[in-house]
Amino acid sequence: MGGIDLSGLVGGLLSITWQQAVMVAVGAFLMYLAIAKEYEPTLLLPIGFGCILGNLPVSAYVMGPEGMFGVLKRAGIDTELFPLLIFLGVGAMMDMRPLLSQPIFVLMGAMGHLGIFATMVVAVMLGFNLAEATAIGVIGAIDGPTVIYVGSKLEHLFETPGLAAAVAVTAYSYMSLVPIIQPPLMRLFTTRRERAVRMEYTPRPVSKTAVILFPIVVTLLAAVFLPQAAPLIATLMLGNLMKESGVVEGLSRTAQEAITNTATLFLGLTIGSMMQGASFLNLGTLKVLGLGLVAFALDTIGGLLFGKFVYLISGRKINPLVGGAAISAFPMSGRLAQQVALEVDNQNFILMHALGANTAGQVASVIAAGVLMAMVFPLLGGP
Repeated sequence: MGGIDLSGLVGGLLSITWQQAVMVAVGAFLMYLAIAKEYEPTLLLPIGFGCILGNLPVSAYVMGPEGMFGVLKRAGIDTELFPLLIFLGVGAMMDMRPLLSQPIFVLMGAMGHLGIFATMVVAVMLGFNLAEATAIGVIGAIDGPTVIYVGSKLEHLFETPGLAAAVAVTAYSYMSLVPIIQPPLMRLFTTRRERAVRMEYTPRPVSKTAVILFPIVVTLLAAVFLPQAAPLIATLMLGNLMKESGVVEGLSRTAQEAITNTATLFLGLTIGSMMQGASFLNLGTLKVLGLGLVAFALDTIGGLLFGKFVYLISGRKINPLVGGAAISAFPMSGRLAQQVALEVDNQNFILMHALGANTAGQVASVIAAGVLMAMVFPLLGGP
């Protein structure tokens, strides 16, 4: 009787390089964070699983043009479809009323994204080319779909191996670490007295007409002045219009749940599969991780400092923590601002104000990316 031939199994195990082994461990760690720590599980679980699959011998069957990940990359990332579908769902979840009732949040949102431009300059100084620096700077949007969208338009100009995957994973990783990174910065750049400021929630009434016209007007302005970012802004605003119109509740729920979850799953798996050990483990990846953290920190600090400025000119009536929420990690950052405020005064409720600034940050992140693309793309000959 013939024995069982284990040569294929042994050969497969021996073919795994040390870089692939390291990336399998990285994928397992991301899945651990998702399952044990519940850090953005909808993002980190598929990314971690995709990372493991992409670095095992099976990758030869799933990574090719006709493999699962190859098809998903062509259909959803190269065409920017997955980010746009996610933005459709995000827009359907957002309430623009706090933003429309207190326009000062628009400026907070703008100041909460200065890290994009500062990080881009630093990236150029560290030796990245302009296309790479642009993609790295957009990590400061703290918005995975925006990062994927911009990166996919510039990837053909990247010179650093594995940069596209490094940028995408860095963006999503720091999004999952918002609860760890932001609170210490909020405490460091504000005083106890500032964090204790109570803000009465008496917003100006916002008519239904205004909340319906807002997404339409923003889309028209984006199409005229920021055509590079118009698809992102348009899908975000379409989702919000479906929600606020009140006549397509089924479509709104589908966008919020089924479409967003499906696109996030496929996007996460595909990003994870791009984390190939041979190209991902290099000095460029470490630089991207560091620059991503700098961008995130500068965004939060910029929002907090502008919040302190508004605190002073308002006669100490605005809690600076609201400025710290003016990034696009919606609604997580708004909730964190409320959490830090409650540490000082357990009856201090600034959540609605913080969510208004958080909404402004979500919109501002796309606009900031659009401004950056409008500045840089002509220099690169257009994507």
